[in-house]
Amino acid sequence: MTPVALNSNVKDGATGVKVDTLVSVKANSGTLTTVTLRFSGLDRRGRPVKGRVGGVFSKDRKSWTATERLDPGTAYTLAMAGKNPLNEVTETSTFFRTHNLTLDQQTYPTIYPLPDSTVGVGMPVILTFDVPVTNRAEFERNLHVQVSPVQPGTWHWFSGREVHYRPEHYWRPGTKVTVRANLNGVNAGGGIYGQESRKTSFTVGRSLITKINLDTHRAAVYRNGKHLRSIPISAGRRGWETRSGIKLIMNKEYTHRMTDEMIGAQEDYDLNVRYAMRITNSGEFLHAAPWNTGNFGRRHASHGCVGMSTANAGWLFRQVQIGDPVITVGSKRRIEPGNGYSDWNLSYAQYAKGSAL
Repeated sequence: MTPVALNSNVKDGATGVKVDTLVSVKANSGTLTTVTLRFSGLDRRGRPVKGRVGGVFSKDRKSWTATERLDPGTAYTLAMAGKNPLNEVTETSTFFRTHNLTLDQQTYPTIYPLPDSTVGVGMPVILTFDVPVTNRAEFERNLHVQVSPVQPGTWHWFSGREVHYRPEHYWRPGTKVTVRANLNGVNAGGGIYGQESRKTSFTVGRSLITKINLDTHRAAVYRNGKHLRSIPISAGRRGWETRSGIKLIMNKEYTHRMTDEMIGAQEDYDLNVRYAMRITNSGEFLHAAPWNTGNFGRRHASHGCVGMSTANAGWLFRQVQIGDPVITVGSKRRIEPGNGYSDWNLSYAQYAKGSAL
């Protein structure tokens, strides 16, 4: 009886093996019993690391494929064992090294929302990269979103450094979302490879939506569709109009410093505002503005932020979560794509066109 033959897609003694290789093993004239792929090398901070790469067998155990790609500048040992129909065992091993990559040849992903967080119904999944991705389709094939209950959604590339995922409609309250970005070793194009894989899981909280009407100088707040409060506001004056559109709460700060230099205003001011809720990258916030008390509900007098009384700002600050929608109407100045979490200003069909697949 012919002994089982064990073959790998990586040759013994190979050097410069590409990190986007998925190691695989095949058995001829028999089946595989065990396959182990171990590694030793240095992490991105130069610290020694060692471990094991997982893999899966085919149903007939005639093949095995790694579930992860490889790390650069790392030594690997592939141990294989199999048997023929007479249960005669063959064992062999393969040693190889991967090619070296500088940090400039790797792109490191950051994923948001943070693990175990609770977010608003509008919150997109956000992946950013420190080195631009040109092979977007290959990266997107390795991004996986699991949603319970199931809701349709799609990825949208804002640039080679940033890709978002959102559902067709706002998330249903209580939705559980798990995201796996299996990007380690994935070819990003132009000689760049993914540096690490990332994952996160988060929960969608209650629905809380703030609707700002610049014509009536008021903000109406709704929780799960029920009106909670109407708040007199003062927004951006002429030349500094507050943007219309759907924005999301990006972060919250009990105090936030604002100066004329930050926005290029030709006025001298330096303020520490209370209950600051950011809604754009460019500097729009919802916040307390007691110096504008006489303007609330009457006229707009800010540099683009939506100001309100300290009591109302404190109340709203306690209600909102990251990802809660803030819908503003009444201005001809529209929110720009990518200025904050602007994902909901495109129809779902338009948003889907931003996918690379």
